[in-house]
Amino acid sequence: MATIEGAAPTASQTGVASASAAGALTDTDQAQVASPQGDIWRRFRRNKLAVAGLVVIAVMVFCAVFAPLVTSYSPRELGSASRAKPSAEHWFGTDVLGRDLYTRTVYGARVSLKIGLSAVLIATVIGVVIGAVAGFYGGKLDGLLMRSTDIFLSFPYILAAIVIVTVIGRGENSVILVLGLLGWMSIARLFRASVLQAKQSDYVEAARAVGCSDFRLIVRHILPNAIQPVIVYSTIFVGTAVIAEAALSFLGAGVTEPTPAWGLMVAQGRSFLFTSPHMLFFPAGAILVTVMAFVFVGDGLRDALDPRLR
Repeated sequence: MATIEGAAPTASQTGVASASAAGALTDTDQAQVASPQGDIWRRFRRNKLAVAGLVVIAVMVFCAVFAPLVTSYSPRELGSASRAKPSAEHWFGTDVLGRDLYTRTVYGARVSLKIGLSAVLIATVIGVVIGAVAGFYGGKLDGLLMRSTDIFLSFPYILAAIVIVTVIGRGENSVILVLGLLGWMSIARLFRASVLQAKQSDYVEAARAVGCSDFRLIVRHILPNAIQPVIVYSTIFVGTAVIAEAALSFLGAGVTEPTPAWGLMVAQGRSFLFTSPHMLFFPAGAILVTVMAFVFVGDGLRDALDPRLR
C-alpha cells in the first residue's frame, strides 16, 4: 500500500523525537527549566557583583560566628602597645587601650550583623502584616493604616532613634528594637502595592470562589506571589540598619563600651585621624564593605526575581 504523503507521525515516531529533544538538554538544564528556584539562581549568578557581595557576606558571617577561630586575641584584652601601627603581631594595629583592632573588627561584625538582621526581621514582620491588611481589605481601614504610616515616615529616622534609645536605655537590644520599630513603614507601603496587584489575579478569584478564608487567601495565595519586592528591599535594608547602628554608636546613643562595635571604633578613631589613621580606616572600611555587599546582593535579587525577565 502506498504511503500517504504528509500523514501525521505515528506514536513511536513522536516518542523517538521527544527522546531526542530531551537528550539535547543536560540534566542541569532540565532541572533549571523545571525548577523556578534554579531559574532564579541562574539569573542571580550572572550578576558578578551580586555573587561577590554574597561571598563577602558569607565570609563575614563565618568570621562573626567563628570569631575565636580567626583571631587569637580577646576583643577586651588590654595591651601595653597603645595605638600601635599595623604589624605581623597586630594586623590592624591597636587602639588607645592596646586592644587588637583586627580582633575588635571581627567581633564587631558579630554585633553589626546581629543588630542589622534582627532589626530587619522585626521591621519586615510588622510591615508585611500592616501592608497585607491595608492592601487586602482596602477602604477606610486602608486609609487609616496608610495615613498612620505617613505620620511615622515624617519623623527623622536617626533623630527619632536617638530620642527613643535615650529614653529606654542604650545597648544592643535597645538598638535592635528601635531600628525595627522605625523601619517597617517603607516595607508596609511596598507590600501593600504588591498585594493590591496580586489580589486582582485569577487564581485569587478562583480561591475565593471555592470558599477560602481571608487568612488562607493572604498567606497561601497572595503572600508567596507578592513578597519578592519585600525580599529585595529587606536585603538592602540590612545595610541601612548597619549604618544606622554605627551612627547611633558614633553619636553615643547606641552600643556601649567595652562592646566591640564599628561605630564606637570610628568615634574613637576620629580623634587620632592624623596620628593613628588605622584606628579609623579599618572599622570604617568594614562598614563600607558590609553595606556595599548587601546592596549588591539586593540588586542581584531584584534582577533575579523580576518576573519580566523570566
